[in-house]
Amino acid sequence: MGIFWDLLQQDELEKQQNQADSVEERVKHLEEELANTKVLLKKTLIALETHLVKDIDGDGKAG
Repeated sequence: MGIFWDLLQQDELEKQQNQADSVEERVKHLEEELANTKVLLKKTLIALETHLVKDIDGDGKAG
């Protein structure tokens, strides 16, 4: 019975490790997407401020 218990425990540990790896990968992907979104948002804001010649974000300059 002991060997079966060991096998079940090992299988469960492997499942949990795979889940942890998956979560880490998803977090990394989300962090990369967030960084890309921030860059795009900044470029869009600059283009909009330049087009409208208006300070939208309150940083004291347009563009």
